[in-house]
This record gives sequence, structure tokens and C-alpha cells, in this order.
Amino acid sequence: MRETEAPAPLRKGWTTGTCATAAAAAAWQALLTGAFPDPVTISLPRGGTVALSLARAELRKGEATAGIVKDAGDDPDVTHGALITSTVVPGPPGSGVVFRAGEGVGIVTLPGLPLPPGEPAINPGPRSMIVRSLTEIAAEHGVAADVIVTIAVEGGAALAGKTLNGRLGIVGGLSILGTTGIVVPFSCAAWIHSIHRGIDVARAAGLTHLAAATGSTSEAAVRALYGLSDQSLIDMGDFAGGTLKYLRSHPVPRLTLAGGFAKLAKLAQGHLFLHSSKSRVDIAALVATLASLGAPTSALAEAAAGGSAAHVLAIAQLQGLPLADKLAADARTVALATLGGGTAVEVIVFDRAGTLIGRAGFDA
Repeated sequence: MRETEAPAPLRKGWTTGTCATAAAAAAWQALLTGAFPDPVTISLPRGGTVALSLARAELRKGEATAGIVKDAGDDPDVTHGALITSTVVPGPPGSGVVFRAGEGVGIVTLPGLPLPPGEPAINPGPRSMIVRSLTEIAAEHGVAADVIVTIAVEGGAALAGKTLNGRLGIVGGLSILGTTGIVVPFSCAAWIHSIHRGIDVARAAGLTHLAAATGSTSEAAVRALYGLSDQSLIDMGDFAGGTLKYLRSHPVPRLTLAGGFAKLAKLAQGHLFLHSSKSRVDIAALVATLASLGAPTSALAEAAAGGSAAHVLAIAQLQGLPLADKLAADARTVALATLGGGTAVEVIVFDRAGTLIGRAGFDA
């Protein structure tokens, strides 16, 4: 029998910040020398270098533009394949590197983010990369890095509609992101970043009640239940741990966790990452919980035979047993332990139609 071949390792990619830095470096060198380096080599924040090929190179009097097509590797990034350009022009003496938003790059409008309102949504990590790169190039040519850098993303305004930027108060386009310069496939760093920034924006706005939901159905249901604003809603997805751990050091007075039965069953059983690739509902444990609620032996046997959380829930509902309430209470216990105090918590379980089927309230 032929041995099964090991799957090829997933290919890493480059952040929007890396692409913007490479484009800015190429444009700055062209402005100083009259020629674009292609490929252009830049340093990464945690060591090492990367050489990226140019997709655009335009040199005009007193202005240079270079563009890089983002390669996100094997990560399902919404910006994969987008053209990221940097245009560099000389700035006033002593001004240093000044950033501006071009087409497809958003503007910050709400407090709480690492940048003040009115600034281009070019995060501190990419800004540091660009400043370092342009300063090094300037030193090689005996000039000061007094330049204006305008970063643009082709089609960025449309792509931003697929992100949480609108909820974060970033309007008009995408954010330029990246702390390491490298995209690790399926690390979901951008999603976790959005969760953290969403909490920051809510805290800066003085909001006292946040709701973190595992999906769109539960988010819509909890929004309707409490009449919450966009800034009060955290698109937690599968990242219960990432949400709770950030709230531990950035607390709010009240937190509602909302989700479907199976997702919250995982949290109730101690899992903090709720994706099926990393966690499974322990059906035997769920059946044992059903038994603790007084289910008859025949119902327990049928629940165990079904092999799914939905089937166990259906048996509980037929028996009139509050399994979803018990699961919510257990999930609340896990959440409180992860938070470590400072935030009052409730857990609400919704079915696929958005109907509330289980709850452990703030005073449970």
C-alpha cells in the first residue's frame, strides 16, 4: 500500500503594511536616483528581509509611485491580489515622514484606536516599517527623510465592506495592517485585531454593555433584544478566548455572550477556540449533563445514539428539560474564570432562527 503523502505546508504571505513599505521604498529610491529597484528589498520588523516585485512604477517630476500586488499566501485574506501603491513626494524640511490616505485607504473617525480621529488608517506597525525604510534610504544618499507618503489600495473601498472597519469608525476604505510583516495562513490575525479594536472603540465611547456573538444570527438577535448600537457589538466568531482574554485587561461593566447551542456547548466544556478544526463538542459529557437534569434512560440512549449536539438538544426539548439553560450557566462559569473578575457576564443561547432557548443572566 502506498504511503499517504504529507500535505504541503501552507504558504505564508505578506501584510498590507509590508506591501506598502516595499512600494514606498521603491518610490523613494526612484525619486532620489531616477530608477526603481525591482525587486525591492525591505527589512521585516522581527528580522530578515523580503524582496517583492513591482506591479507599477511611475516617475514624474517631483513624484514617484510604486505598486505591489499583495500575496497573502494560502491565507483567505480579503486583500489577497489587491494592488497597494505608495506615492512619495518631497515634504517641507524637518517634517519627517507624513502619511496620507489615498483611494481605498480609510480615515479614522472614532476615538479608541491606536490612531486619533482624522488620521489615515495606516497602523503604527506599518508606519514604523515605512519610516525605518525611508530613513535608511535617505541616510545612504545623504538627505533627510522629509517626505509625504500617500498609500492607496485599488478597490479598497469595496473590500472594506467585507471587513469590520465601518463598525470601528474607519470610513472610506481599508486599514493598512501588520505587526510582523508576515501573514500566517489561518492565524486570523486580522479578525482578532478587529475584536480588540472593537473593544477599544467601545470603551473609548464610554459604552457599558457589550455583546459578543459567535455569528450573524445570534448577533442580530441580541441586538434586537437590547437595542444595542453597532459599537456595542463584537463579532467574536470562534475567538471566545481572544475576546475574553482581551477584556480581562480591558474590562467593561457588562458583557453578553451570544451564540448557537453547539458553539456555546464547546465554551461550556472549557474550549476557548470554537472552530471545528480545533474543538469538538463532547457528546458523552453533554448526555451526562442531560442525565443530571433527570432525563429517562431511554431518552439518554437516544441522545447518545444521535451523535450530535443538535440531536441531544432536540431530545432535551422533547423531554421539557432546560439543557440550554444549564449549558449557558456552564459557559458563563468558564467565561467568568477566564475574565478573572471586573466584568459582569450573561450567556444567551439562540437557535438557528434567532429564538432564545437558553440563558444564564447577569445575576445567575
